[in-house]
Amino acid sequence: MRSQFPVFLLVCAGLFGGGRLQGQATQADAVSRYAEEGQSALAEGRYADAERAFEKLKALEPAVAEIRANLGAIYFQERKYDKAVPELRQAVKLKPSLAKASTLLSIALSETGNYKEAIPGLEKGFALGSDAQVKRMCGLQLLRAYSGLHQDEKAVRTALELGHLYGQDPEVLYHTGRIYGNFAYLTMKKLGAVAPDSVWRNEAAGEAYQSQGAYEQAISAYESVLKVDPAMPGIHFRIGRAYQERFRTTRSDNDMASAITEYLLELKADPTNASAAYQIAEIHRTHGDLSSAEKYFRMAVEQYPDFQEAQVGLGSTLSALDKTSEALAHLEKAVRLNPEDEVAWYRLSQVQRKLGNTQELQRALAEYQRLHEKAKQAPPTQELFSPAEITKQQIEPNSEP
Repeated sequence: MRSQFPVFLLVCAGLFGGGRLQGQATQADAVSRYAEEGQSALAEGRYADAERAFEKLKALEPAVAEIRANLGAIYFQERKYDKAVPELRQAVKLKPSLAKASTLLSIALSETGNYKEAIPGLEKGFALGSDAQVKRMCGLQLLRAYSGLHQDEKAVRTALELGHLYGQDPEVLYHTGRIYGNFAYLTMKKLGAVAPDSVWRNEAAGEAYQSQGAYEQAISAYESVLKVDPAMPGIHFRIGRAYQERFRTTRSDNDMASAITEYLLELKADPTNASAAYQIAEIHRTHGDLSSAEKYFRMAVEQYPDFQEAQVGLGSTLSALDKTSEALAHLEKAVRLNPEDEVAWYRLSQVQRKLGNTQELQRALAEYQRLHEKAKQAPPTQELFSPAEITKQQIEPNSEP
C-alpha cells in the first residue's frame, strides 16, 4: 500500500526535563540538541535528517520508548519496513501504552509479509481507531493480509466496510474492486470444480467467453445450457446479445436476424423480460420500423416502468411518429430517473422544440451541453468485467445541436 502513516512527533523538550533522562551534562546537552534537530526535520518532512538525529538519540538513550517509536515511524515513512519493525516492537515492549506505535507495528508487519502476526493489531485499529487516516490504512492492510492468508471471505467483508466508510477514495475503490474480482474468480473456479457439467457452469463459461469477444464459444456454452434445461430463463437473451455484439464486427444481416429470433424466444419463455423487449425495440428503431419499435418499447416499460433507457427509446420513437405530447411524458420521466443522461436531455430538447416550449427547450439544451462537455473531458472508460447488458441509447451522428 502506498499510503503513509503520520509520524508521531512524541519526543518533545518536556520529555527531557525533571530528571526523565539522567546522565552527564554533556550527554543531556547532546540529547536536547538531537531532539530539537529531529523534531525540526520531522516538521519539515526531511526524513533523512530526522533519521540521523533519532538514531543518535537512540544511541544515547536506548530505553526511551518514544525515541524508538519515532525512529520506527521515520523508517516507515521511508519505506524501510524491515528496519521499522524492530524499533516499533521495542517501543511497544518498553511502553505498551503507545497505541499508535502498536498500530504502526501491525501495518509494518503486514508490509513485510508477516500477515498472521499483523492481523490482530490491524483488526483492532480498523474496528476501534478514531483517526480516519489510520483506520483507512488498517483496513487496506487487512485486505492484503487476509488475501495473503487466503481468508477471502474476511477480505470481502472488510472491503464492504471500507467501501462504506471511504466510498469516494480512489485507492480504496481500486483495492476493494480487486478483492471483489478475485472472490468472484475463486467462486467461479469452485463452481467448475464442484459442478463442471451443470447449467450454471456452462452459463458462467458463456459469460466469460462473451466478455472476451469469443462469440462462437459463448453461443455454444449457452446452447449447452438449453440442452439440459430448454426453459432456463435469460439464456436466449444472452445468445441474442452475443449475436448482436458479433454484428458490430461482421455487419452480417444473419447475425442481427439471429439476435431478434433469440430475443423473441426469450419473450416466449419469459414474457416479463423487459430487456429482451427493449433490444427488439431498439433494433427496429434503428432500422426505421417505428411501429414495431413502439410496440416492444411499450412492452418493456409496462414490465419495468423505471427502465430508463426504454423510456428514452419510447419517447424518441413516439416523437418520430409525431406523438409529441405522449413522447414528452416518457422523456421527462427518463431525466427524472437519471438526471445525468445527456441523451435523454438532448431528446427531451427536441420534443420541447416541437412543442414550442422555449423556456423548457433552453433548460434541456443547457443540461445536455453541460453533460456533453463533462463527458468529453472525462477519461475514456471501458467495460472491465462484463459486457453491457443492454444496448445504450445514443445520439445519432450529425444530429447534435
